[in-house]
Amino acid sequence: MTMTTIKVSAELRDRINEDARERGVTAAGLIEQLLDAHERRQRMEAFGRAFRGADASYWDELRSWDVTLDDGASGE
Repeated sequence: MTMTTIKVSAELRDRINEDARERGVTAAGLIEQLLDAHERRQRMEAFGRAFRGADASYWDELRSWDVTLDDGASGE
């Protein structure tokens, strides 16, 4: 792994280190977790916007697939 230094204020560095210590991870691990969570939130928000913007043809197709996939089998 290549290590790179980034410039942050001393206050931010201290906040990162404290939070990382509390979580039992490294500063890099904390930043990775936070960025992963942020990116997941962005994907979920984009999905929500797309879902809310679905037109009638989408819902018609969804109902069609729902009926097609419901073969009457219970519990499987």
